[in-house]
Formats: sequence, C-alpha cells, structure tokens
Amino acid sequence: MENQVLEALKTRRSVRKFKPDQISKEQLDAILEAGTYAPTGMGMQSPVMVVVQNPEMIQRLSKMNAKVMGTDSDPFYGAPTVVIVFADSGRGTCVEDGSLVMGNLLNAAHAVGVDSCWIHRAREVFASDEGKALMKEWGLTENYIGIGNCILGYRDCEYPQAKARKADYIRFV
Repeated sequence: MENQVLEALKTRRSVRKFKPDQISKEQLDAILEAGTYAPTGMGMQSPVMVVVQNPEMIQRLSKMNAKVMGTDSDPFYGAPTVVIVFADSGRGTCVEDGSLVMGNLLNAAHAVGVDSCWIHRAREVFASDEGKALMKEWGLTENYIGIGNCILGYRDCEYPQAKARKADYIRFV
C-alpha cells in the first residue's frame, strides 16, 4: 500500500549537522501548526511550544544542555531553530502529550523539507534555577516541565540511512 504519509514516516531521519541558514517562516508555521494537532489526553492541549531563533539564546540553551551532559560540545549541532516543548505536569499524561507534539514536529519538518532531531535533557535544563528563570520570562509557570528540544534546519551532511528493523519488533498474540 503506497501512501505519502506512511512513506514520510518511514523516510524521516534525525540529522546532527546543520547549515546556519534559517528555515522559512512558511516552513516553521507549517511545522508548528502540525504540533498543535498532536493528540493529547482528553484533548486538553496541555503542551506549549517555545520557538527560539535568536542565535545568542540558542547558544545559551546549548550551553545549559551541554552542562547537564557534562560536556562543552554543542548538543544542538548548529541548528538555527530550536522548539522547546513543555507540558503541564499537573496533567497525568504530560510526558505522553509532549512526546506526541515532538513527534508531530519531527514528522512535519520532514514533510516540508526541513531536517530535525529530538534533543533530550529539556527536563533537567528547565528544572535548574536558570531554566526556571527563563520559563518565567517566557510566561510559563514552574508547573511546566521540559519534554524535549526539537532542533530544525537544513542538514550539512549526507542524509542518514535507516538501520534495518529488528526482527522481533512486532509480536502478535
């Protein structure tokens, strides 16, 4: 069965080297809109996306993320856009809701010709004093937790190939 959506889901890959060129507003708007259509528990739409395209702020966030890892490398791989997904920890499905938003962002990016990668450690970064201060500045209460960072841009490397799918991925009972 041939289907564009299924093909896009099978061909999306995480990219870890980006050109400095910014993605277009049209691409960003389409990606973000897809994020707003992710399923959420009871349709409550608890996640919030914070878009960062300011290079100085991206560098600051990158250093905060690297500190959690205990490194000084750039965990955002030079991507010119970072979308941080937060979710309301008061919702029992906050992690799942935010993860579904992240999935939609990643898949929508691929659909509009933008490369992406899910970067972890948002929870730790925004549990820190510096992270909490940024959240407050962005109008988010401490009730929100970081789910993930979706980095967006155009790759500056070969497109990654899919690994073979493991034999026991699916089990029928």
